[in-house]
This record gives sequence, structure tokens and C-alpha cells, in this order.
Amino acid sequence: MTPTPVGMRCPGCARERTKVKTVRSRSSWLRGRSSSPVVTQALIAINVIVFIAETAAGSPLGGVNSGAVGTLYLKGALYGPYIADLHQYYRLLTYGFLHDGILHIAFNMWFLFILGPMLETAIGRVNLVVVYFVSVLAGAFGALVLTPMDPTVGASGALFGILGALMVVAYYRGISIWQSGLALTLIINIVFSLTLAGISIGGHLGGFVGGAICGWLIVQLGERRNMQAAAIAGCVAVAAICVIAAIAVAGSQGLAPNGITL
Repeated sequence: MTPTPVGMRCPGCARERTKVKTVRSRSSWLRGRSSSPVVTQALIAINVIVFIAETAAGSPLGGVNSGAVGTLYLKGALYGPYIADLHQYYRLLTYGFLHDGILHIAFNMWFLFILGPMLETAIGRVNLVVVYFVSVLAGAFGALVLTPMDPTVGASGALFGILGALMVVAYYRGISIWQSGLALTLIINIVFSLTLAGISIGGHLGGFVGGAICGWLIVQLGERRNMQAAAIAGCVAVAAICVIAAIAVAGSQGLAPNGITL
């Protein structure tokens, strides 16, 4: 017998080369697993393109504190009274692709560049898209609960959602959230959220909870045979609840932020 990487084999068998074929089943295609993080790259590209358009429309690179507010910022930022009074519900989504200055988008895109491929590899492309957009809506709800009268922009809610989903997936797959660094990442970001001015704590918390719920649904349902559709349906239900709840708490004051009118 001859020792080989796959165990003890006879000399004749050890000399043979066995062809290995990978069968891509329908269920694995639905999960969309791939080593190439194309969805993460696409999301980064979309955010950067929107930021360039935002800057071209008048938003300063230093943010609104520089004394100017661009057209896209005005038209797309999350602001409670515009949702309650003018029924501009699209703001629940558009705010997540706008950023307040170059430092804001640089930090968020770096965060997405680090965490996005990890989650995309773990749960697949389609599931990453679902987690991202549900987390944007959950972040909008959280921001409107705590600060409905403060304009809010940024992908932070979606990024906290990705972190929440990653922690849930890691837990159920037996990966330590401490050894992986996910818990430390959460703690650091919570400290920043509580200590730095101008950060939407509600947006971060809402996004994290929304992403964690989606991660749980994907692990518990999406990875079972013939249950992928149920997992997606559950995530869509979470998104719908967030939208309804966000509209309910948006508030109605009839005022624009800092006297700005549309």
C-alpha cells in the first residue's frame, strides 16, 4: 500500500489520476456563492458614482457643514417631515446612497470593501443584495425613530446590517465572533457612534438589527433544501415592516432642515 493525500492506496491506484467534476446544482445557483465579490464591487461603484453626481450638483467635499447643500442632497436625504407631509417615500432608500463629504464616503466604502466580500462569499450574491437593501430600510426606520427632524444620509445603516448578518452567520457556522474580529469591529463602531457628533445612532442600530434578522433567516431557511424562497420572502417582509414603521414615525412638522425648502 502507498500513502497518498487521500489515504492508503494500492500502487496501481496511486499512479492513476482521477478527474474531478463539479456539479453546480440549482440550489447552489440560487444561493449564488462565488469567490468573486462582484456585488460588493457594484455597490461600491454605485455609491461612488452617486457621490460624484452629488458633488457636481453642488454638495461640497467637506460636507454640509462647509456652508452649502447640493441639489441631490436636498432631493434624496432622509427627513421625517418630507416623508410625512410630502409623501416622498423614496427617501427611505435614496438616503443610503448619498454621503456628506469625501471623508464620509471614504470611510463607508472602505468598510464595505472589507466586510462586503466576506458576507458575499459566505451567503452568496443574491442574499448580499437582500441584506444590503433591507438594512438600508431598517436604518431609515431607526433614524426616524430617534431623530426624525435631522437630515440623514449615508450607507452606514447598510454596512451595520452587513456586520450584523456576518455575526449571525459566523455564530451559526461555529466561527468565534471574537477570534474573527467581528465583535471588536462592532464595539469600535459603537464607540464611534456614541462619541462623535453628527452620527445617526438610530440608523446604525436599525441597520444592524435588520441585517442580523436577515442573516438569521438566510442561515435557518435559505440554506435548507427548497427553502431559499421562504428566506427571501421573510427578508422582504422585514423590509415592508420597516417601511410601514418608518412612515408611521416620520413625524409631521411642515419644516425643512435649517430653513431649507425644496
